[in-house]
Amino acid sequence: MLLRIFAVLIVASTLAACNKGGEKTDKATGATSERPLLISPEDLHTVRNNALASGPAISGSVQPERRADLRAEVPAVVLQVLKQNGDIVRRGDLLVRLDDTAIRDSLASAEASSRAADQAFVQAERQFQRMTTLRGSGMVSTQALEDTESRRNTAQSDLAAAKARAVQAQQQLQRTEARAPFDGIVSDRKVSAGDTAQIGKELLKVIDPASMRFEGMVSADNIGEVKAGQPVSFRVNGYGEQEFLGKIRRVNPSANATTRQVEVLVDFAGEKQPKLAGLYAEGRIEAASTIGLTVPATALVRDGDKTSIWRIKDKKLQKTAVVIGERDVRNGEFVLVSGLMQGESVIRYPAATLKDGQAVELSASPAATAPPPPAAPAADPTSQKGK
Repeated sequence: MLLRIFAVLIVASTLAACNKGGEKTDKATGATSERPLLISPEDLHTVRNNALASGPAISGSVQPERRADLRAEVPAVVLQVLKQNGDIVRRGDLLVRLDDTAIRDSLASAEASSRAADQAFVQAERQFQRMTTLRGSGMVSTQALEDTESRRNTAQSDLAAAKARAVQAQQQLQRTEARAPFDGIVSDRKVSAGDTAQIGKELLKVIDPASMRFEGMVSADNIGEVKAGQPVSFRVNGYGEQEFLGKIRRVNPSANATTRQVEVLVDFAGEKQPKLAGLYAEGRIEAASTIGLTVPATALVRDGDKTSIWRIKDKKLQKTAVVIGERDVRNGEFVLVSGLMQGESVIRYPAATLKDGQAVELSASPAATAPPPPAAPAADPTSQKGK
């Protein structure tokens, strides 16, 4: 019997403790009521009109404007790759060296042929000059002079051809060295030492990270709203909710035959831009601007296809169904089609424990509740008299 009484006392004390934390008791009537929910001003959002950007959607990737695909111009074996992915290079830096043994032999042979042709031409020129002098004195025939002139011209042609072969061999020798065409970064190395590089084989890529631009695609159905100079707001994959701003530089004059989309080139506005190429990006072209109500995405409560929001009305919580439109890419807020009016207050970060009809009480801001600074001590009258 004593154990049963003891258990009843424990349950009663537990209920009293719970009632003390979440409810308050009216001393006159003995009735209990739920304590109001304290809300700070930082937890509230006031619905108001904002300028909304409207326009066609754009998606694509971030690509450098200055990029170079270095390819093999001569068939040779790769001897050395001096730079790796991510290495910073300067214009003229040696990046890849190919085997030049065979080309050097060809160059030596061409230079030897050029020297021999030069000597032959000098000798033929001297013979022609002698024959010209003898013909002036009538000692040789015209036919002999013409034959000498023909041999001189042939030697001159042979010399020009030999010099051309030597220059070509020299150019081939220079093509065994792949050098950076501009200041930038190696983005993609395609070969290693020992690989056989045929003509046209890609060796590596060099990009200029300071020349990034947004290469986007816009549906041909909306291309009539797009023109050069319009601002663009977009987000880049890998940079979270960070927003980038740009301006349309050029609209491609032809649509893609397969996708029926039109390429639009967008320059970054300002110094804030990603340094990585190939990242996916999407946003919206600000073709027009309107005024409308907006709410932050954190205030929305989604339940399947329905969307609601917690607003404060008559000092009580009220769960209200709303209809939202598209998201403004500039501030991330959603356009409010219906459900709320301007000036209403909503919970910015609603919790799952909120109840419809629950009383709320607005707590004072930390600045308002801070104690006033201590007053300066009053001056002693007697000390003033002493002075």
